[in-house]
Amino acid sequence: MTEQRTGTYGEGDVPATERTLGQLVADATRDLSEIVRAEVALAKAELAEDARNGAMAGGMFGAAGYLALVSSVTAVIAAGYGLTAAGLPPWAAFLVITGALLLLAALLVLIGRSRVRRMGPPKRAIRSSRATMEAVRPGSRGR
Repeated sequence: MTEQRTGTYGEGDVPATERTLGQLVADATRDLSEIVRAEVALAKAELAEDARNGAMAGGMFGAAGYLALVSSVTAVIAAGYGLTAAGLPPWAAFLVITGALLLLAALLVLIGRSRVRRMGPPKRAIRSSRATMEAVRPGSRGR
């Protein structure tokens, strides 16, 4: 008498109705492992693509920064020549531009220094850490 099998399983497989709990758990574990491996492979592929895009974007930002720096130099030179065309001697025109740039730099330093002075320790994190230490300490009432 031949037994009718349903579903797909190998030579030594037993029909699902006759499988033990251990066999079912082993199959479920194997299937879960395969799913996790596939998900990890997909995540790696996506991250590799993101890394390539990030590197390309970083290169483009770097090139844009370089071009902005070069254009600011040419703008300063153009301003110096503009003051020369307005009647100042070239040395005086470029001295005025240099003074304006140094004044702008000093202003930025003062603003940056005031921002640094506003900085302080992370008060909430310190308070939270102290509360946690109090709760964990032996004999603490905070439990």
